[in-house]
Amino acid sequence: MNSKKAHVFFDLIVIATIAALVAWYLYDAYSASSHIINLILVLPLSLIILSLCIIEFINRCKDNDPIIEKLEPVSSVVPVICLFILYITSLAWLGFDVGTSLFIAAFLWLHGERRLIWVLAYSIAFGFLVALFFSSMLPYPMPMLILPSQY
Repeated sequence: MNSKKAHVFFDLIVIATIAALVAWYLYDAYSASSHIINLILVLPLSLIILSLCIIEFINRCKDNDPIIEKLEPVSSVVPVICLFILYITSLAWLGFDVGTSLFIAAFLWLHGERRLIWVLAYSIAFGFLVALFFSSMLPYPMPMLILPSQY
């Protein structure tokens, strides 16, 4: 098997695995409770992800000459992984609102964004909007530092 065919084959395996895991999660959520409150976030997102998987699967099957992307070296991915681990472990004492904003700001800075006003405005706006969204959608309280928790 040449490298282009292997690339497409492994892409198809990844897409099929993602679709299978999403379908399994949707089935598990529906089995736990078919009430609309339980499925209000899971069902639409699952259907969107499954639709995207089907579209990408078909596109990869039709593509006879895929473009092989240049892979980033591991040394450029390790800082992002460490930043994400730090983000997850700090949520309990920083709160979801502040922790998410700081994570986004650090991620943007790590990837070369040096306009401080842009980094601060984007990370604060996005972090707090995501925190508000999840705190109102999830049926359990989320740790927050500045924003009030819904429950």
